[in-house]
Amino acid sequence: MALKATICKASLQVSDMDRNYYAEHALTVARHPSETDERMMVRILAFALNAHEHLAFGKGLSDTDEPDLWQKDLTGSIEHWIEVGQPDEKRMRRACGRANRVTVYAYGNRPELWWKPLADQLERAKNLAVWRIPPAAVLSLEKLADRTMQLQCKVQEGQLYFSNATETVQIELEALKGVPGEASQMRRPM
Repeated sequence: MALKATICKASLQVSDMDRNYYAEHALTVARHPSETDERMMVRILAFALNAHEHLAFGKGLSDTDEPDLWQKDLTGSIEHWIEVGQPDEKRMRRACGRANRVTVYAYGNRPELWWKPLADQLERAKNLAVWRIPPAAVLSLEKLADRTMQLQCKVQEGQLYFSNATETVQIELEALKGVPGEASQMRRPM
């Protein structure tokens, strides 16, 4: 018998002063049986950083043709494709061909080593941004995981604070590859 996804609920309040975006999102996150709390929380963080009324979770681990998150326009065209982890070059190239914007939030075992051989191969992908999440921040995010969560994400002047009722995690993302037009001094996507 196949294992079923675990359903987690999160009420996410986003206050992104850098984008002038303020909203509360009721998220239903289907956690694949092989997905860790760490990865699920990075997906929720990616949602918070790119929050939009049309942003939705994809099937992710369950379907290789869908990203972890995506934003489509009213015609069904993919405006923004978002991956978490360390996807391979073929997957990123395919995403860059299908979406206007592609963002990867790399975390885990030394993502800079994963990115180094790919950097030259994907240099011409002008719609690709790659961000590194520090390991300590990911471990702190994992501690916020629960089946039912009340989360807040505050972004101000490039500083990111992610919290629940008892703990706050400060996160500084590092740009491994930025997109032209993004503010280079910012340590997070705009």
